[in-house]
Amino acid sequence: MSAFPGSPRLLRGGIVLTDATTGAVLRIIALQYNPDTLTRSLQIKGVGQDGGDHVEALRLKGPPVETIKVEVEIDATDAMEADDAKTNDAGLHPQLAALETIVHPRSSALLAANAQASAGSLEIAPALAPLPLFVFGPKRIVPVRITELSITEEAFDAHLNPMRARVSLGMRVLTVDDLGFEAKGGNLFMTYLRAKEQLAAGSAAGSFATLGINGIP
Repeated sequence: MSAFPGSPRLLRGGIVLTDATTGAVLRIIALQYNPDTLTRSLQIKGVGQDGGDHVEALRLKGPPVETIKVEVEIDATDAMEADDAKTNDAGLHPQLAALETIVHPRSSALLAANAQASAGSLEIAPALAPLPLFVFGPKRIVPVRITELSITEEAFDAHLNPMRARVSLGMRVLTVDDLGFEAKGGNLFMTYLRAKEQLAAGSAAGSFATLGINGIP
């Protein structure tokens, strides 16, 4: 059955993995279903938070620490009905693995580090992971670090492949304090911040009458 021609195209949220150095897109992971809720928390980085000089009370040291948490559902039912060969063979393993490998160093990087250690190297640099971008519509494209990944598998086929799963995904927004102004990720954060400022400018202004006062005494 075709969709109603007048219905809007539904956008999906997702994660775009980019090369941390060049900014080249490495992989796009689209969410099967958009989460019903998205929780964000902002921890302000103020100078005068611990008391002291009153002059510093309103100064901000940098962008707040913003965390994002979403609950994502993945279901293999539609793919099974379409007799998808990959789903019939592996269930949701590929989709779950695509998310899990974001937080794993690549096996080649681990082997290379082990080879350096075996050769007597005293200082081995940790592997540089791709930079994830959390995309939730055109107005929210932001560099993040995955801080939490929890997976609950709820149904299995005859071969114990997961067929339904819930994924809890926690992220911390990476700012110019983390990435610098010159990096691609830093530029993306600044674009994200400017978009917030533009949206705030379009918000309707209140009035003293709305607050039940005539002005500030």
